Amino acid sequence: MSSSGTLRAVLGSGPFRRLLGVRLISQFGDGLFQSALAGGLLFNPEKAPDGVRVATAFAVLLLPYSIVGPFVGVFLDRWSRRTVIYAANLIRAVMVIPMTLLTWYGHEGVAVYALGALLIIGINRFVLTGLSASQPHVVPEEQLVTANALATTLGTVHYTLGLGVAGLTLSTVLGKTHHGYAVLAASGALGYLGSALLAYVSFGRKDLGPDDIPGDRLRTAIAGVVRGMVAGLRHLADRPVAAYPMVAQGVFRFLYGVLALATLLLYRRFFYPGNPSGALSGLTQVVVAGGLGSLLAAFLTPPATRRFGGWRWITGLMACVGGLVFGLGLPFIPLLLVLATFFVSIAAQGTKIVVDTTIQQECADDFRGRVFSVNDTTYNMSFVMGLFAAALFLPETGRSAPTILLVGAGYLALAGWYGMAAARVAGRTGPRLAVTGSR
Repeated sequence: MSSSGTLRAVLGSGPFRRLLGVRLISQFGDGLFQSALAGGLLFNPEKAPDGVRVATAFAVLLLPYSIVGPFVGVFLDRWSRRTVIYAANLIRAVMVIPMTLLTWYGHEGVAVYALGALLIIGINRFVLTGLSASQPHVVPEEQLVTANALATTLGTVHYTLGLGVAGLTLSTVLGKTHHGYAVLAASGALGYLGSALLAYVSFGRKDLGPDDIPGDRLRTAIAGVVRGMVAGLRHLADRPVAAYPMVAQGVFRFLYGVLALATLLLYRRFFYPGNPSGALSGLTQVVVAGGLGSLLAAFLTPPATRRFGGWRWITGLMACVGGLVFGLGLPFIPLLLVLATFFVSIAAQGTKIVVDTTIQQECADDFRGRVFSVNDTTYNMSFVMGLFAAALFLPETGRSAPTILLVGAGYLALAGWYGMAAARVAGRTGPRLAVTGSR
């Protein structure tokens, strides 16, 4: 293995460490804030949420990404990405103030969801997409796999850590009340503010790209959003090396959404009926297992892609998930579901690392922001569609052997399709696809 691709070489880059710090502080704040927003709905002791209620809660959290997403890339390809990242975090920190007041007084209606989801969470898409599009400006191309593995995985871990700290604080200090959730939401603003300040002092206006910033006026830029997205899609359509793994990841996320809703309902209505504290404790184990799986994927994916190639690594991960869903899901035992979450998270994070790296390598910098926006929109929309599909067919307890069988078969079929499609592209493009990340 070349020393340039090692973890030590990536961490030796000062700009990368600073950009990583911006991500980690922001995502820790996300964990705190989103825990406050969702906790009252999913773990309200007075209500045991049904499948549609849970799916709606996740849609509120995730669909703003999909609504805002198509517009994000165009701006990131036109505006200074450093400016977008720090300004978006600063705006979110300010917007948390009215959100905190609404939560404090127990207003859980349209105003809370519109303000919390569409504004605060939606603006987060500018931050995360901007960070991904900026990555090639802080590390050499041959280090992108390792850099993406470290950045995305540690970001997920810090988001999970924020959720864990929130849960612990609610249980031991604040209490699961409107006032407790309000204080927790306010604490998330500190993460946004810290991330904004670090981005501002660490980078110059042009340090994170794009390489050429047009001098278009805002009105012109907004009018060009649709044209820009069409251009980004055409750019992606001409690059099947990047398009195929994006499609595979979208289907993966759909099936993952089905499993996620089944797991939530099992813990809330089957394993711990009428015991929200027990359900929360059990789901905390699931979240921790998912975080550990994502962390392990960061260490496994770079050497695996160099040895086997990115497309073979994704194919193998999806095939393994298909088999594990059968073996660990059908008994409907909590410990086995925790173990299954660990392995599924390895596959999910490993796939995401390869997809992000492939986009960075295959797409021109002037289009990269738009392509990442398409990818992020697909990522979240697929998950939400899986949640609502499951909500229509799952029983109220979440226990459904036919659903587990269908999901397992779906992952195996996806692995077969992607393996054959990617192999054909690899045959036309040569080792570029066959050894993703080795260059």
